[in-house]
Amino acid sequence: MSVTTTPGASGAPRDPDAAAPRGAAEAKGPVGPDGRLLLAPDASTEQARVLVREWVEANVPVAWREAAAAGGRAAIREVRSRADYERWYPVFGVSGLVAARWAPEYGGLGLSGAAAKAADEELRPYNLGRLNPLGLANAAAALFAHGTEEQKRRFLPPIVRNEEVWCQLFSEPGAGSDLASIATRAVREGDDWIVTGQKVWTTWGFLADYGVLLARTDPDVPKRNGLTYFLIDMRQPGVEVRSLRHVTGEVDFCEVFLDEAVVPDSQRLGAVGDGWRVGGATLSGERQMVSGSGSGGVDRIGGSGALHLVRLARQVSAANRPGGWDEPGVRQEIARLYSEERIRAWTNDRIRAAVAAGLAPGPESSIGKVHQGDLNQRTQALAADLLGAYGVAWESDLAPGAEAAGPDGTPLDPAEIYAESLPHEVKGMLRSRANTIEGGTTEVNKNILAERVLGLPREPDPYRGKPWKDVPRS
Repeated sequence: MSVTTTPGASGAPRDPDAAAPRGAAEAKGPVGPDGRLLLAPDASTEQARVLVREWVEANVPVAWREAAAAGGRAAIREVRSRADYERWYPVFGVSGLVAARWAPEYGGLGLSGAAAKAADEELRPYNLGRLNPLGLANAAAALFAHGTEEQKRRFLPPIVRNEEVWCQLFSEPGAGSDLASIATRAVREGDDWIVTGQKVWTTWGFLADYGVLLARTDPDVPKRNGLTYFLIDMRQPGVEVRSLRHVTGEVDFCEVFLDEAVVPDSQRLGAVGDGWRVGGATLSGERQMVSGSGSGGVDRIGGSGALHLVRLARQVSAANRPGGWDEPGVRQEIARLYSEERIRAWTNDRIRAAVAAGLAPGPESSIGKVHQGDLNQRTQALAADLLGAYGVAWESDLAPGAEAAGPDGTPLDPAEIYAESLPHEVKGMLRSRANTIEGGTTEVNKNILAERVLGLPREPDPYRGKPWKDVPRS
């Protein structure tokens, strides 16, 4: 599938104040005219809990709350579709609860770490996932660390409200693990930069309004010194997005072709040539986002956690099938994975506390990335094992050749039918295989830990210090 983004004013910033935020009119309960929860930045944890409960009662649909009380996340999925959640999300977006520790002028509530954690605990039973995770983690990390006040006020609130969806334009066909070898060029023309090149593995690029972009602005200096960081409008002429389907049959990744796309200099983040340092904040935010429970990003990419394994193992034993909860070895392995999940969450809590104190995620976020990638792969492999033969062959109403349509009535192609038919555990196992690659490979992250945390010598590089144009590239 190929998607060419719709034309827009090249590089022209959208005005977030042009109209009242979506969701403000629908918000109820203890909220102001703009839909924001009336919770002071110095609120105590108990005050946060009380007002969040009132907000939930007033704004979360009754069917979702009843399902949460009756059966948790699985029951919520039965009564709430993705489309339902996206329609309701503006109410959540304007509440300030999406990023409760961010200052109000950036779309949050300015709460302390303890009060924000209490608010999250009240919300957790209702599975109110944050949309726009690449904006909330990757783009926001660089904006907070290197953006001007004008840039932060312009871009952060629409990120929180999911009004402007973000993607990341870093990796290229010849610059993945060796990211500093980026070849996409940005050339200054007056107050604009003209960008030409190709990016790949761009998650949700077909949905994005903006992207964080690393481009080469000086080929005559060493590779890390000639990069500059930009915020690029994805919906302009010169930006073409082509979707890539992965092994589960779904489309998440894209390749993006930039043909003289325009970025105003006002959407440059940091100094010219300082993109490697600015990009480090985004990469740390990305690693933190995919570091698992408590990371402030996504709990996991692919599948469910150890508590799902408990339920699944008990179902296997209840059906008198071997390999279930009745077997001590199975219980021991689930307990091991659960313990690692809790350790992962506590470690992430410490990193989140540092971020809340105004520090950018550092190389320590690589610890979470390395651990979570391996942990989630082991968790999802066990989930698929618990299915037994049902993980190899399964019944589905969406058999190949059947006529099927998506929520909007659009016919599904065979790959989409396959994706819809996959058992949750099989899909999670297949998707988790990428966990040790995406967000920086495990090998790259181990190098970061070795050099920046343990202080070990750098790997030898015969081209270190030479101009980028003189370095051989694939």
